[in-house]
Amino acid sequence: MDSIVKEVREIREAYAKQFGYDLKAIHRDLKAQEQASGRRVVSFPPRRPKPVGQRDSRNP
Repeated sequence: MDSIVKEVREIREAYAKQFGYDLKAIHRDLKAQEQASGRRVVSFPPRRPKPVGQRDSRNP
């Protein structure tokens, strides 16, 4: 396993463990960090998938 991947997975595991693997608690913490950063955060509305068989006009 790549050492960087291993390090990221270890950090992710430790972070999740802090919150008892509770996704809602992790989300709250991430949102709090986002607010505390003072950076502008941009959100886009979700894009709806095209129905099957419909072609993308940008890619014929």
